[in-house]
Amino acid sequence: MMSALRRYLVAGLLVWVPLGVTLLIINFLVELMDQTLVLLPEHLRPENLLGFSVPGLGIVLATVVVLVTGVVAANLFGRQLLGFGESLLNRIPLVRSIYSGVKQVTETLFSGSGKSFRRVVLIEYPHKDSWTLAFQTGEGAPEARSKVGRDLVNVFVPTTPNPTSGFFLMVPREDVIVLDMSVDDGLKMLLSVGVVQPKETKEISPGARVRVS
Repeated sequence: MMSALRRYLVAGLLVWVPLGVTLLIINFLVELMDQTLVLLPEHLRPENLLGFSVPGLGIVLATVVVLVTGVVAANLFGRQLLGFGESLLNRIPLVRSIYSGVKQVTETLFSGSGKSFRRVVLIEYPHKDSWTLAFQTGEGAPEARSKVGRDLVNVFVPTTPNPTSGFFLMVPREDVIVLDMSVDDGLKMLLSVGVVQPKETKEISPGARVRVS
């Protein structure tokens, strides 16, 4: 009797926990995007026009703003306007550092030719014989390579179960092992703290290592 109850309880949790977490995240994102409604004049906001608020309209507004910005930025006049705005931002010391860094990361992530976060690797961290998943984010800085005297690879080691934070490391290339798992499988494994295991795609002999090229 108790074993049956335990089985049913676990089965129910497996249904409701992922669903509940997904709904909480979606609700958070919707509420966050609804904050963009403050961009509208007060008399045009839904609660003033309709007498009540409509959840999710912020997503529509944010999408429209991004699309319109993309249309403007894609033509010659828009590029010149953006270039003028960036030149102004680059004259402000603190803003210049933040803006240029975020822009470079954004261009790398959304560029089809970029390699950042497109490769899952294995490194020894935080000490020898202790392994963790990481994502290759780029090549080591030339100055760092010359000072150390070794070829370095930039990797990001996410924390679990919240992969939005973590540690940036520069690791010797020969100490980085490339994995066949996809980035999605790597994220699932991190989010589940190792409970969800990716499927094996091919037989790998024990001790075989594939280094970062």
